[in-house]
Amino acid sequence: METTDIALLVLRVWAGVVMLAHGINHGRTLEGTAQWFARVGFKSPQLNARLSAVNELAIAAALLTGFLTPIAAAGLAATMFVAFWAIHRFAGFFVFHRPDEGYEYVATLAVVALVIAILGPGSVSVDAALEIDDTLSGALGAGIWGLGIVAAIGQLAVFWRRPANGTEHA
Repeated sequence: METTDIALLVLRVWAGVVMLAHGINHGRTLEGTAQWFARVGFKSPQLNARLSAVNELAIAAALLTGFLTPIAAAGLAATMFVAFWAIHRFAGFFVFHRPDEGYEYVATLAVVALVIAILGPGSVSVDAALEIDDTLSGALGAGIWGLGIVAAIGQLAVFWRRPANGTEHA
């Protein structure tokens, strides 16, 4: 195993752990998550809460195992773009801005996802075991990541409107 493989394993697993924590949090508090989604401007908040939890858990599982890694990275990027656009951009760059955090965190995770999509999962992954890691990485991985951003824009177009009462930071 080369140094790059170790670095990709650490990066991929940490991103998976972060998404696992988010998915568990959203899943165990679905009613609260749905109320929060409604407050920040999402239509069909119950549906969005459920989809959020399931998607985050699926992304986590795929990143942790290195299975279909660019697709998982696209899911991570999509999740972070939705969070950026609907919530964090209003607070500015820095994460310590209140009442909500700025977008440095979600932007960093989106860039991590892009790096993983381009470089692939590394040799310690299901993708490597299936010998599809080189096939899905590089320019194709970046393209798949970009499709995640397009999917996020679609989700926002269908489900989100900026709250008129200024509660996007609630």
